[in-house]
Amino acid sequence: MQIKVSLITAVLCGVLSGQAFADHEAIKPKAYDSLGKCVKAALSKHDGKIVKVEAKTENKTLVYEFDVESPDGTAWDIECNVQTGKIIEVEEEVTADEARFKALAKVSEADAKATALAKYPGSVVEVEYELESDGKASYEFDIAQADKTEIKVEVDASTGKIVEVHHEIYQIGQE
Repeated sequence: MQIKVSLITAVLCGVLSGQAFADHEAIKPKAYDSLGKCVKAALSKHDGKIVKVEAKTENKTLVYEFDVESPDGTAWDIECNVQTGKIIEVEEEVTADEARFKALAKVSEADAKATALAKYPGSVVEVEYELESDGKASYEFDIAQADKTEIKVEVDASTGKIVEVHHEIYQIGQE
């Protein structure tokens, strides 16, 4: 147990200190170390600096989401299944005025936000603009609910339909 706690502490200290994990080959997680496995898997997809880690539930499955900043400045959201250590989703974070996003967005941010809040009332604390691996664009709203929990609601920027909902368990790093 002490080794597991030490490894998690070391990984999280690196995340919080802003250190890059560019040498992911040096990470050698043990069989019971789901965070270590997911860090290694995420950085194998896109090298860079992990600036935020979230634990969340997705369809009753525990998932880590890593916000990774690549050396070229590209921002990635990389999701990893905690149980399997496998990457389940990779999205590129962009700005609202990024040409590729604007070309795909047929629904305004205001309309997408209204859709998310109609189904999941609360206060929007963050908005992300994402390009999905399947070529679609989406808005992701982090909504603080009355019970102090946070929910992530992803709205397809072309159709205006809610496509994913996640319940955040905790977050470490930059919002």
